[in-house]
This record gives sequence, structure tokens and C-alpha cells, in this order.
Amino acid sequence: MSTKMMLPELGENVENGDIVQVMVSPGDTIAKDQPVLEIEAGKASMEVPSTVEGEIEEVHIKEGQTVSVGDVVLSVKSETGAETEAESELESESESESELEAEAELEAESGSGEASAEEEQEPEPPPKREAPEGPAKQEKRAAGKAVAASPKVRRLARELGVDIHEVPASKPDERISEEDVKNFARSLLEDRERGGGPSPARPSLHHAMPLPDFSRWGEVRRERMSQTRKATMEHLTSAWFAIPHVTQHDRAEITRLEELREKFQPNVEKEGGKLTLTAILIKMLAGALKVFPRLNCSIDPANEEIIYKDYVHIGVAVDTDRGLLVPVLRDADRKNIKQIAVETGELARKAREGKMSREDLEGGTFTLTNIGGIGGSFFTPIINAPEVAILGVGRATLEPCMGRDENLCRPRLRLPLSLSYDHRIIDGADGARFLKWVVDALEEPMLLSLEG
Repeated sequence: MSTKMMLPELGENVENGDIVQVMVSPGDTIAKDQPVLEIEAGKASMEVPSTVEGEIEEVHIKEGQTVSVGDVVLSVKSETGAETEAESELESESESESELEAEAELEAESGSGEASAEEEQEPEPPPKREAPEGPAKQEKRAAGKAVAASPKVRRLARELGVDIHEVPASKPDERISEEDVKNFARSLLEDRERGGGPSPARPSLHHAMPLPDFSRWGEVRRERMSQTRKATMEHLTSAWFAIPHVTQHDRAEITRLEELREKFQPNVEKEGGKLTLTAILIKMLAGALKVFPRLNCSIDPANEEIIYKDYVHIGVAVDTDRGLLVPVLRDADRKNIKQIAVETGELARKAREGKMSREDLEGGTFTLTNIGGIGGSFFTPIINAPEVAILGVGRATLEPCMGRDENLCRPRLRLPLSLSYDHRIIDGADGARFLKWVVDALEEPMLLSLEG
């Protein structure tokens, strides 16, 4: 019999992706868990294993196509006669859609006779339902683990305009059902009718200002956004609207540090790495974050709490052909500069080759973005939420500087630094102290051994 393989869930809050490579063709025989396609979802690339086994009859997708969770990707001729989970879910999905259509028709019919019915009798009070969890519990649940819901339930939530992460399951530790979504949607409508609707949603890119017809003034062309660009657009827009940014600037005199970097470069090259300023900065930041843990935290506004992290994972912005990626170097405070240099080089290579996994991009506590290799000085980096700070680094330049102990003007190498932070949790004085510590550590590397 023929079996339909659907695109499985790709991760928390990931609903679709772009096909990078189709690894099979009609006539091929595949085994269960064999990789059959590569997909780019968000900023990560991943291989999708087969959920069925048998001979491929038809491939329903092609490279470059955007597919959603639950879409049919393969038709496979299976020797087993039992109905597969994929087919069962497809059938139940269509049944669910039919039920929704029937329910909508029924509501429309009952609505037309509502006025005359009201004249004859008072409406019965609606059956009591348990109130949905409060925002604090919902956010806490969402932060603790991924939402357990099937693709058809997620689709229903989207159709009803409900955030699946806010829907409480009727029974603890169970998957969210269609009934849970419907009950939650009804409770939101009732709250709105009573005048106590939910707080305004965050700005959506799908409701942006209307665009003029640019072709009125000349030739235009449209290019489809990649998954990486869409993810960047959504994430940075959300962060910019949600976080009150403050950016402070300073310069560090790194003439001596640069001499040391060149001196010890061969030691790192022996280990297969490259001693870059980025690697040194990561170590400096790891030391600073231990001294100033407030910049290594996150905010839980719903519960009015600050979440302090006893680990230091530094995200490093990498410029790639696909767009900006931020792989995470873990436990930077427990590694020496040589280890950091080797691992950072490996992460950058994976990012540029499109081999980043979701795990590589998650869990950062602070981000470093260095545009010095391209050019530029000061800028305003946007915080990588839910982190609360990010350090931007420009190009170091030789500048005439007065010596501290002599009245002589000498050329010194100075590095521009831009620290953006969340003003809800970090005061200006805290930001200034943190940035000064980083500057002092760059100018006097021995400080890292003393205090970092």
C-alpha cells in the first residue's frame, strides 16, 4: 500500500522551512530513520529522517520550496498493510477541518435566528469552564519545555489567532488537544466581551505599513527572503520593540595587546586555530560577566523576576552568504584563550558552510559582534533577546595619543567599543562600570588574571 510521509515537527516554535536538498528519488528504497532531505528552518540546517520504509513512489517537494510541518513530502510503497501514523494523522486532520467547517456553518445558522429567540426566552448561562492559566504560569511553562502539540492542533491555533504557547493542557504533562485550543479561544473572546481582553500583541511584520507601487518610478524585481533572513527580521524587530536599548561607547588602547597577539599566534596555529581579537575579547567578556553577573541574566517580566545564569555562553555574530548567524561558544569562563580560538574558528566554519544545528544557535547569555574586519567604528548593536546586553566592536586604528607619564604624542592602536544593554535591568552606571572593566582588561591583560 502507499504511505504518505509528512514533514515532522522541526523544533519548538518552528512551523516551516526551505528545502535545501532532496536526498532521494522515485524508485529508491529507504529505511526508517534514513535521512531523506535537508531543510533550513529558522537559521539552522538539519537532515530530516524518514518516518516510513519502502520504495519511493513520488517526491512531492523540490529544492528551494517552502514546506510546513504536516505537509506531505513523500509517497512510499510499503509492504506492510497496517495504517501508518502519518496516514492516520492526515485523515484525522481532514476530519478535524470538516468538523470546523460544520461548526462554523452551525454557528452561522444559529446566529441568524438569535434575535427572535431572545424575545421568547432568556439565554441559558454558558457551562462553567476552568479559567485558563494566568500569563505567569503560561510563560513559565513555555520557558521550561517545548509545547507538546500535533501539527493539526498548531494549525487550528493559527486559524483561531491563538498563541499555542499560551494554551494550557487540560491535563498536566499531556499534549495540547483541539478542545484545549477551542476552550482557550472562547475564554479570550469572553474576556474581550467583558472589556478585559489580552494586552496588545507585539508588533507584527505582517501588519507593516502599506508600500507604494515602486514600479511607477522604474523597473523593480522581487527576491524571496531566505529562512535566515526571515528569522533575523522577526527576531530583531521583536527585540527592538520590546527592549529599551541604551548604547554606550568607549575606546581601548590595545597596542600592547596586539603585540602579544602576534607573539603567541604560532602557539594557537599549532592547535589548528587562529589567535584573533575576537577570541581574546570572548575571554575578557567571560571574566567581566563573572564580575558583573547582572549583564549575564535574563528578565522574566510575567513573574517580575531576574534569572541569573551560573554559566557563561557567548554568542559570536558571523557574517555568512546566508545572512547573520550567531553560534554559541559554551562555558567561555572555563576555557583558555587557545581553546576559545580553536572552537570559535570551528563554529565560524560551520556557520559559513551552512552546517549549524539548532543546538549550536541556542543558549547564549551574551553576544559579541565584531565588524572590525570589514570596517567602521561605533554603532548600535541590537540586543539578542532574551539576553540583556551585546558588545559591538569596530576596526582598530592608529591614533596620536598623549602618554600618561610623558608629554609626548605617540601613535597608539585604539579599539572602538559599543555596549548596548537593556535599561529595564541595567542602569547607566552598571553599563559604564562593565565597559570600563573590559577596556581596562584590554589595556592591561594582567587584570584578567587578577580579577577575571
